[in-house]
Amino acid sequence: MESKHQQPVSQRQRQPVPSEERSVVERLVPVWLEETARHDSSAAREARAGWEQGRLSDEAAANLAHWVTARVTDTGFNEDEGPHAEGPVRITPADKETVHRWLTAQGHTI
Repeated sequence: MESKHQQPVSQRQRQPVPSEERSVVERLVPVWLEETARHDSSAAREARAGWEQGRLSDEAAANLAHWVTARVTDTGFNEDEGPHAEGPVRITPADKETVHRWLTAQGHTI
C-alpha cells in the first residue's frame, strides 16, 4: 500500500531490469491475472490495464508479491523432504525473488 508520504509510482525512480528477470515476470503475470480474475474480476481488470500500460498500482504490486510468494511450487525438496505443490506454472523460490526484485525496480515497496 502507498503511505501518505510515498510518491506515486509514476513519480518514483524506476531502475532498469535485466531481460531474463523481465521474462520471468512476463511468464508469471498472466497466470496471476487469470487467477485474480476468478476471484475479483474488477481487481483483475484494473491490474491487467496497469500491466498493459507498464505500471501496476501499489495494490496490484502488493497482490502480485503475495501471490508469487504463496504459489511457489518448486520448493527444491525431494519426495523424502516434503511435498511438491501443484500449480498451473512452475514457480521456484528464485522466481519469487525475481518478481520481488522487479517490483522493487518498478518503484514498489515489497
